[in-house]
Amino acid sequence: MTMSDAPQHTNNTQTSAKHTSTAGTGERALPLPLEGIKVLDCARLVAGGCIGTLLGDFGAEVVKIEVPGKGDPLRGWAVEKKEFWWKVYARNKKSMTLNLSVQEGRDILLEMIPHFDVMIEGFVPGKLESWGLSPEVLLKLNPGLVLVRASGWGQTGPYSSRPGFGTLIESMSGFAHMTGMPEGPPTLPPLPLADMTTALYGTSATMFALFSRERHGGKGQVIDLSIYESMISILGPAAAEYQHCGVIQQRRGNRAPTNAPRNTYQSADGKWIAMSAATQSMAEKTMRAIGRPEMIDDPRFKTNEQRIINVEALDEAIKGEISKFSQADMLERFHQAGVTAAPVYDIEQLLADEHVQKREVIIEVPDHDLGTVKMHNIIPRLSGTPGQIRSTGPTLNQHGNEVLRSIGFSEERIAAAKAKGLF
Repeated sequence: MTMSDAPQHTNNTQTSAKHTSTAGTGERALPLPLEGIKVLDCARLVAGGCIGTLLGDFGAEVVKIEVPGKGDPLRGWAVEKKEFWWKVYARNKKSMTLNLSVQEGRDILLEMIPHFDVMIEGFVPGKLESWGLSPEVLLKLNPGLVLVRASGWGQTGPYSSRPGFGTLIESMSGFAHMTGMPEGPPTLPPLPLADMTTALYGTSATMFALFSRERHGGKGQVIDLSIYESMISILGPAAAEYQHCGVIQQRRGNRAPTNAPRNTYQSADGKWIAMSAATQSMAEKTMRAIGRPEMIDDPRFKTNEQRIINVEALDEAIKGEISKFSQADMLERFHQAGVTAAPVYDIEQLLADEHVQKREVIIEVPDHDLGTVKMHNIIPRLSGTPGQIRSTGPTLNQHGNEVLRSIGFSEERIAAAKAKGLF
């Protein structure tokens, strides 16, 4: 099955009043880029689930398979009993519950497979095979299927059967070891960074596979997507540095091993400024902007190499000068001098930022029980076929009957399956 042969579907979910529109008229001249692509999202939480989110943003029909009566664990990531994570990262999806722990539930899934272009799963490797849902079985039913297998450690190797939450990945990848203050403990990110990074790779891989299917004969394939490997890939040349120089990157706080100055500095009014001078000219602009042009010719700070060696003295000098000004005054001086510096925002300040508002980086999407929910807009922005946020995360099994009808289930069969607890 090629993209052009994929089942077509009309989405009847609520459309946001604000969404990315085409340039110029604001009217959509072309379909969304992934309209006609159908995705079966059997993943949980973030890594696999966000692949479905990104595909849905650009028009794919994404059916989220959830555990009857419980749903995706992401629903439980609540603040004041409000499911904000679910509403944002399950946007543009349809919810269908299905009990895969019993054979009759798995049989229904097998009936669904020929109707979908992509299946995303996030079970521990070997689980699908134990259920009789191996890639060989699924691809025999649908030779054009793209099967995305997201797991902590990959489908093979001695760790493959271990649970793979992002926290473990961020720890064992080397990321936590190099993150944090020099005198402090290894530091984990306060959000699922490894999972989100993996979702970006997974979305690209899915599109690579769909493109290959379209161009080269309609064959699907299996994508082995490891959260561990995704996280390792963003660490830069750490392995090469160790291989050739014996260097093991240590915690540096906000400093960088490649350039100086680079840090956060507190202003006179107690606010913070982040600044990075990654080039020689930027370092010299910084020294002039803080009122210390003599530092340019100081042997300790004259080159990037010397600035890295003498970073303590460099930061102390910059810190002392910035602390004499308010954040607004110092930023104005930096901006006038062309220095790459910015305020450190919290979410309230981010939402009030004029650039964020002008570009509609954060938008309000109508929601069935909260009125509206603010969330990040479509990324990236396509000029001819932009994406669209059509709905927030659905209620549990909101679309179950609709999905089953679309693949030929009668009302009697749906009722009988429900009576057995399959949904």
